[in-house]
Amino acid sequence: MDDINRKLRSLAAKIHSDSPLKILIFGLGSVGNYLLDYLMSWSETNIELHVCGRTPEKLIQDVNIATVGNIIRHNRRKPAIIHKLDMNDIDATAEVIQKVAPDFVVNSSRVYSGLKYGSISWKNFRAYGLWSPLSVKFIRNIMIACRKASCAPIVINTSYSDAVNKWLKSAGLICPDFGSGNLNHLIPRIKLAAASEAGIADTGKIDVVLATSHFHDVVISKEGQTEGVDPLAHISHAGRDLHLDMRAVYRKCAIPMPVDAKRNIMNASSNFEIISKIVDAIRSCSAQTIHSPGVGGHIGGYPVLIDFRNGSSSQKHISFIEDYFTLEEMEAHNRASIALDGIEDVSDGVLTYTDLLQERVKQSFGVNIPKRVHFDSIPDMSDFLINKIISPALGVSV
Repeated sequence: MDDINRKLRSLAAKIHSDSPLKILIFGLGSVGNYLLDYLMSWSETNIELHVCGRTPEKLIQDVNIATVGNIIRHNRRKPAIIHKLDMNDIDATAEVIQKVAPDFVVNSSRVYSGLKYGSISWKNFRAYGLWSPLSVKFIRNIMIACRKASCAPIVINTSYSDAVNKWLKSAGLICPDFGSGNLNHLIPRIKLAAASEAGIADTGKIDVVLATSHFHDVVISKEGQTEGVDPLAHISHAGRDLHLDMRAVYRKCAIPMPVDAKRNIMNASSNFEIISKIVDAIRSCSAQTIHSPGVGGHIGGYPVLIDFRNGSSSQKHISFIEDYFTLEEMEAHNRASIALDGIEDVSDGVLTYTDLLQERVKQSFGVNIPKRVHFDSIPDMSDFLINKIISPALGVSV
């Protein structure tokens, strides 16, 4: 967490100097577009937005509609600069990062755009971990590019950060500082369910501290159950602990949601929450709680505190929240949780699938996946997943 702390101190110094805050978004799919809109709507005015993608015409259209919409709603406009970029080109990515010198980088790109990988696998088995090589590919390029550009922005990764951030760190690369989504999506559901169980009208006074991985966000959100491995969760109302039947709470978390791109409102909101809470903590000299998958390269998801209540430059501005669970307990739970997602281990640059996932992939798709995927073989494994599983499942010829 020392690297994140240094970045936070640097960001605070820049904000207090009244320099514009630069936010660089990689990919303007649905997550990127929602995030762009939220950032343009944000009351923070001293911001410069940058967006990257392969197709300038699409980027121009997306920026224009977000700009016009925000002028209609708020009479508010923020500059948004467009960069044409193929993220397979690491040198070109490094050039953009060096030119922009961003304070925040958000990766919302996807190797196979317009597809929720889980839509292929979930009906056959619950194991999003299968798609980790696809999730890691572009954020890997971004992190290598940051090093090439000698730039150290705060990086938020939207693509399976529970395992991907750890994979990068274990391979010796700098890793994203935060991840967005997943357990962030589960917390509002828990608040709504807790309010219903306890007869509380104001969910704004309900606080949830949660540690768990992507698997439990999905299985609780879809099915209202935990597959026998309960997340670490603490719920309070107006500062007083709520002692609730968590099985009943989790059952009520399974609320209907769209399955199309509108779901990415949640992921974009998670990105916005991380950025806005960090900036708010700095500006108001306050402390803010953030839940993040993959924070600091840890496997699974954790609650962390961003703390600027003391203006001292030597202060530790980020820490895990261990008021209810120790870091060791949270790490142990996250390893158990992500194993249900098909990931046995991530260490020394190698992602290890579970034996059960190997069996289910063979049964469902008729292909054999390797037990271990080394960091250097990510491009080949990404091609394998697309050519042998995704394309046949979608009826696309290779």
